[in-house]
Amino acid sequence: MAAVEAAGSAPDYEAAELYTRAFPVGAFGRCWRQQLGPPDLSLAAEAAEAAAAEEEEAAVAAELGCAAETAAELRAVCSIDMLMSSDKENDPDVIPEDSSLLSLRIRKKALERREETIVVDRACRQETLAYEMESHAIGKRPDNPTDLVEEGELLLTLNIFYPVIFQKHKDHKPYQTVLVLGSQKLTELRDSISCVSDLQIGGEFSSQPDQAPEHISKDLYKSAFFYFEGIFYNDRRYPECRDLSRTIIEWSESHDRGYGNLQSVKMEDYTFNDLCLKIGFPYLFCHQGNCEHIIIITDIRLIHHDDCLDRNLYPLLVKKHWLCTRKCFVCKMYTARWVTNDDSLAPEDPCFFCDICFRMLHYDAEGNKLGEFLAYPYVDPGIFN
Repeated sequence: MAAVEAAGSAPDYEAAELYTRAFPVGAFGRCWRQQLGPPDLSLAAEAAEAAAAEEEEAAVAAELGCAAETAAELRAVCSIDMLMSSDKENDPDVIPEDSSLLSLRIRKKALERREETIVVDRACRQETLAYEMESHAIGKRPDNPTDLVEEGELLLTLNIFYPVIFQKHKDHKPYQTVLVLGSQKLTELRDSISCVSDLQIGGEFSSQPDQAPEHISKDLYKSAFFYFEGIFYNDRRYPECRDLSRTIIEWSESHDRGYGNLQSVKMEDYTFNDLCLKIGFPYLFCHQGNCEHIIIITDIRLIHHDDCLDRNLYPLLVKKHWLCTRKCFVCKMYTARWVTNDDSLAPEDPCFFCDICFRMLHYDAEGNKLGEFLAYPYVDPGIFN
């Protein structure tokens, strides 16, 4: 991805390193809008296609040295529709019976075996989920014209990784891939990030398993920050929000640790166009005190008429990692909802149970506690599947 020169000129090179040099996002968009014409920025599909057709015809006419009318006639005569060899169209999803290709025969056997067993393998489920999420909003336009994304708007692609304390997939698999508009505030991305840490329920409930929790962690601990290029963007929208970056800044300044002059500002005052970023560089999102997610911006481009043009749908989740859920230790069928410690009735410590097995094993018919154990509500990371 190209970066913007310090002088503010339009990007004209590709970065060969793992990440680009830091550049102002808003200036990046302004440079491209100055270089491109209205047909290139138009979000009207018909206008864009007509402009592309005219440009193609002009290029053909210049190459062949003929009139524009002749080029248009050649384009019509040589179109794909005129090159069909038969009136009967072949369905690309149907494997021919008399195929001589070994790859197609193997594919056909695999499909037949899958239909017989009615089993969808994990890879197929994940591919289907990713395809459905990505195609759900393609080309979608709002019912209200005021919600239409403006021409020349920047579109950023962000990979959000699992929490650093998460042992599995934390280094190499994005937890979520999200599209955000350059004009959106950082708080909109912060509110759209779903994490199992926000749904945790504090307290021990072995004596009162039916007691409804008053709050989840997201309601109690609303503080959070993004870290981009030496600046902490803290969420200060609520009175109970704290500046989580203050301790880090004080630690950095205490012994001149070489991190430069770190700053702290309010997240709600900034949009993505106000940031200075590196594409491909790992940044940080921290919430719940110490739940840290790596965030990598993988692409920044101008919005296209084929993209989702409904502003209300952004930040737009386009990909989500499919994660195996932790099953109940007893039935091996349902997702765990309780975890016990120091449990005299369990073979493991900690031990995970679904709600039905937990109550059948640990309580009598009147709901009285059996044995000694500590019980905590468990929120499985796979609930976002």
